[in-house]
Amino acid sequence: MEAGLLDVERRERITAHLRRTSTARIADLAVALGVSAMTVRRDAEKLAASGVIERVRGGVRILRAPVTEEPAPSEKAALHPEAKERIARAALALVRPGSAVGIGGGTTTLALARLLADVPDITIVTNSLPVALALPDHDSLVMIGGERSRSDALVGPVANRAAASIGLDQLFLGAHGIDADRGCTAPSLAEAETNRALMAATRETVAMIDASKWGVQGLAAFADLGELDTLVTDASLPHAQTREVRRTIGRVLLA
Repeated sequence: MEAGLLDVERRERITAHLRRTSTARIADLAVALGVSAMTVRRDAEKLAASGVIERVRGGVRILRAPVTEEPAPSEKAALHPEAKERIARAALALVRPGSAVGIGGGTTTLALARLLADVPDITIVTNSLPVALALPDHDSLVMIGGERSRSDALVGPVANRAAASIGLDQLFLGAHGIDADRGCTAPSLAEAETNRALMAATRETVAMIDASKWGVQGLAAFADLGELDTLVTDASLPHAQTREVRRTIGRVLLA
């Protein structure tokens, strides 16, 4: 491992190392990465806050074996298309004319984007290549740059800096997985950090997540359930989970 890595790259390397070894000493990670022990401790705090690792005496260890393999966009599009369409139509009713609307990556958010032509006078901000391509004639479309992820979202430091400079009325996000303990998760640290940057730029966060993703865990958490203003999911969500999210999230829509 070499020095000069970006923060997110360094944390991904720490996580990859722990997936191989389960535990590691702070001092050993510092030597391997070519950085100070203090830098590794700061990275460990960030990763622990995301639910990826936990601190132990003198070192760190991996917490769980998260689901990090992200299906290709074409594969994801074929999963639960009817539920995603219902979720998109329910979310469309939340979009206000004249507002600035953020659309994150994912096939459920893409279904919403395809419906937005009917909403007058909105500005759309997205880091999703498919969303941008689905709106070629939209008068007010802002594309956030960055590094391309497997899900065709643009993520990383460039995207995060762009997100910090904008203001959104609403943000619509998908997720790799969702559960009560870790909230919404993404398959990579870079994608999670960009989602958090977009959330920091908006007044209202709406998660669009079909029920099949309940209990699925991605590598990195980006939102506790209590940080969501609205969850739009489908009516197949089990009753126990429905009660759980209603206790935590201000508004839950079952499509």
